[in-house]
Amino acid sequence: MTKQINGSSNTKDNNIIRAGKQTLSVLLHSSEPNIFITTNYKQHENNESGHRSSNASSVSPNTSLNSSPVRHFMSPIKYMQSPYSKSPWTNLPYGSDRENGYIGNTGLIGSLVREGGHIYSLALSDDLLYTGSDSKNIRVWKNLMEFSGFNSSSGLVKAILVIGDQIFTGHQDGKIRVWKYSGKRKKGYIRVGNLPTTKDFIKSSMKPSNYIEVRRSRNVPWIKHFDAVTCMSLDKKHGLLYSGSWDRSMKVWQLSNFKCLESIDAHNDAINSVVVGFDSLVFTGSSDGTVKVWRRELVGKAKKHILVYTLLDQESAVTSVVVNTTDATVYAGSSDGLINFWEFEKQALSHGGVLRGHKLAVLCLATAGNLLLSGSADKSICVWRREGGGIHTCLSVLNGHTGPVKCLAVQERSEDNENDENYQEWVVYSGSLDNSVNLWRVSEQPQICNR
Repeated sequence: MTKQINGSSNTKDNNIIRAGKQTLSVLLHSSEPNIFITTNYKQHENNESGHRSSNASSVSPNTSLNSSPVRHFMSPIKYMQSPYSKSPWTNLPYGSDRENGYIGNTGLIGSLVREGGHIYSLALSDDLLYTGSDSKNIRVWKNLMEFSGFNSSSGLVKAILVIGDQIFTGHQDGKIRVWKYSGKRKKGYIRVGNLPTTKDFIKSSMKPSNYIEVRRSRNVPWIKHFDAVTCMSLDKKHGLLYSGSWDRSMKVWQLSNFKCLESIDAHNDAINSVVVGFDSLVFTGSSDGTVKVWRRELVGKAKKHILVYTLLDQESAVTSVVVNTTDATVYAGSSDGLINFWEFEKQALSHGGVLRGHKLAVLCLATAGNLLLSGSADKSICVWRREGGGIHTCLSVLNGHTGPVKCLAVQERSEDNENDENYQEWVVYSGSLDNSVNLWRVSEQPQICNR
């Protein structure tokens, strides 16, 4: 078990963490549990230094891309109307690469700005982008133009997962809804089911043995989340969907019939991240400060998930976990601004080090090729490149948001690299609590800062 690094369990740091509770509702949501930050993000300086470091490597000079001024280059252009309501979004296109403040092959491409409300979730499927916010609506974009949209009856959208032609959305009200594109422009997307199904929920509710106590004097059927669904992940090989919730449970669903196969009381506090990884392992990160590793094995006559490792046990909340399956590396971001990582070698996970690149809480992580991207409450996105031997170098810092960066989505850039074919390029979408989604072009090519 790896304890927290940098001695953040001392009295001084504990007082700072407790002081962060005041800003919790601003950072994520009024009911977001136990994810603390050390300072109010509104008081954080916008001209943050670009020097990032890792205790696992010696870091080369890196770049701070302050691209926010390009918002004023062109007048806002209103989007086409959504098929179900007037769009509250505005498209802010940008000019040339030079105008966008490109350094090398990395820079801001464009932005989608909402009239009101935070962006909590993003998902990509081919050329479509799905965005979830606190409006209960899911918007669908194609080439930065609004393609379609659909809305739920309740619950802001905390998580989106696209599986084939189905879209799964996790909501604040504890429900997982399933949608499908109808092919008809007027209707757009229609809801085709829920997890659990109404039939299964009613059937389960009729047996007293199926009830579990979740709070004092409150019992609910075990097959349903009773608090916000914050994260989902797909095990494509076995046709399983995993969901994590503020109710501290991880549930396992059979995609073929939407049945809940298992409910695991996984943590002592809210689950903020669940990820299907390599070697049949599933990783969960929680506000209780732990990262746990699970494996589905045959127990008696049934397959159940058992706890294999506890990778991390610290005071600061674990806010995000992501896995690079190619390199068999696990990353965990925390509310103290650190990113711990582990490498899978000789059938075991060993702690590789800590990436120190943010001043405030790390809220989201994403991997792409050799890159790790980390979004933070300090409003920045750090682009890390994994070198040989587990060394990580911060290539650049993307500064374009005016609020905490809450979610990330990445896809490979389809255009040919005109500058250097030796470096792979990616398109990165970042959702923020400043009500915007930024679109970035990111290269694995090292950047040089001429500030």
